[in-house]
Amino acid sequence: MPDPLYVLSAVVLSAAVTWALRALPFTLLAPLRASRTIQYLSTRMPAGVMVILLVYCLRDVPMSASGAVAPLVALTATVGLHLWRRNALLSILTGTAAYVALTSTVFAS
Repeated sequence: MPDPLYVLSAVVLSAAVTWALRALPFTLLAPLRASRTIQYLSTRMPAGVMVILLVYCLRDVPMSASGAVAPLVALTATVGLHLWRRNALLSILTGTAAYVALTSTVFAS
């Protein structure tokens, strides 16, 4: 049977390390909030992420007319809805739903 003091010290040490690891990001974020670089990235990153997602999602689209229709319709729906509502989550979810619906029904092989 292990020594109760050893078990207690292991639990206390584990709790202290867990607490420190969870508190560390918050203590590091405080000085970054005032950083001009972080403010610049916060305004530019959403567009950059969307471009990366666009390239990643469309890189394997076949160039044949029938294979490209569903992704292009979903892309048009996503871009149109985003320009209209300016809500990235709504745009992405609608575009994904349009793509899944089209590939599952109209363009199912």
